[in-house]
Amino acid sequence: MGVVIPTELGTEKISSLLKKYALPAIIAMAASSLYNIVDSIFIGQGCGPLAIAGLAITFPLMNLSAAFGTLVGVGALTTISVFLGQRNYEAAQRSFGNAFVMNAIVGIIYMALVFSLLDPILLFFGASENTLPYARDYMLVILLGNIITHEYFGLNAIMRASGMPKEAMYATLFTVFNNAILDALFILVFGWGITGAAAATVLSQFLSLCWIMYLFSNKQRIIHFRRGIYKLKFRFIKDMISVGMAPFLMNSAACAVVIIINKQLYYYNGDLAIGAYGIVNRVLFLFVMVVLGLNQGMQPIAGFNYGARKYQRVTQVLKYTILAATVVLTAGFVVCELFAGAISRCFTTDPQLVQMSAKGMRIAVSCFPVAALSMVISNFFQSIRIPSKAIFLSLSRQLIVLLPALFILPPIFGEAGIWMSLPLSDALASIIAIILLRNQFNHFKKLDNAE
Repeated sequence: MGVVIPTELGTEKISSLLKKYALPAIIAMAASSLYNIVDSIFIGQGCGPLAIAGLAITFPLMNLSAAFGTLVGVGALTTISVFLGQRNYEAAQRSFGNAFVMNAIVGIIYMALVFSLLDPILLFFGASENTLPYARDYMLVILLGNIITHEYFGLNAIMRASGMPKEAMYATLFTVFNNAILDALFILVFGWGITGAAAATVLSQFLSLCWIMYLFSNKQRIIHFRRGIYKLKFRFIKDMISVGMAPFLMNSAACAVVIIINKQLYYYNGDLAIGAYGIVNRVLFLFVMVVLGLNQGMQPIAGFNYGARKYQRVTQVLKYTILAATVVLTAGFVVCELFAGAISRCFTTDPQLVQMSAKGMRIAVSCFPVAALSMVISNFFQSIRIPSKAIFLSLSRQLIVLLPALFILPPIFGEAGIWMSLPLSDALASIIAIILLRNQFNHFKKLDNAE
């Protein structure tokens, strides 16, 4: 039996391919978001409103950890997809080995650095004497399992690039299922509180990681564990980092933005306002994760066909992805506008926190439908290895638009100005993305005509 090579990426109908690759990724990403939501619900209902606020304080650290994870994981996914499109299977395999080692190194370094400075970091991020104990207890466990988290997400991404989208979905669903069971056991039965939520997250990821590593041990697959691929090579590291730099900077910028949002909310309305942002962030991220799932389905298709110089197929998959993402975020807009109060009550019984969360949610989603454009187009440039444009788009939303808005609008509109900054950045970032995409389409037409 020969090795398994995903050649259908260059021949099969684009709509069928996107459905095949995106649907498992969508389910996986939505499920991934759901286990964060489950954590928040158990923490809010079982530990109280201040625990929700403490959890929100940890978001910047979680974003920063994700940033380093995507630097390697997304970079490896795209690089491997392009190498497979070029039929350079040895390079794809070595990229895999280098990604595995880099994830371990980055995970250990991040854990050590943050662990040694945890309390000062959390205080800087907006923790008060009321929320610091909750944030600290949660992060101590998360940091101890950081290498597991990095390898879990990194290998899950590579599964999609190497022709295993359904397996990647199953791994995530397995994680979500185990997390929900363990949350109930650790928080409600054992009474471990927010520490139990963190332990449930790490343990559920570990169990899925074991299965993923078993799948990559199959020598019949083009991408698998074997000797001779783990020695770090500058060429492969450079390729991964250059491609992964866009999502890295996006997540890093998100980290900075969340810190400012937390500090601004605390200044205008105290700890509960931070808790409200924690709830809104979890809910909105569910819909965003569906779009990210679409993006992950698009990545191997766009990367493979770009490597194979099939530019019409590259353009086609982008158009389908934008349409689907717009439908998803429009649905999110409708749901959040109509049911903001009911959604908030799932997380807490505190009436003040429910009111603050519902108000913030309705404002935050007001430009949600157009946000699909910037999310998809940024990922598209990343998929075809044009990191400069992907980086610019990522930073345009977070730093060029959102950051100034967070300082300009609150003095005028109060706490509402903080929430208003989010839809404003969505709208302006999408306009910038359209301009860059138009230029890229013109470039594809020239390349097609030249051939």
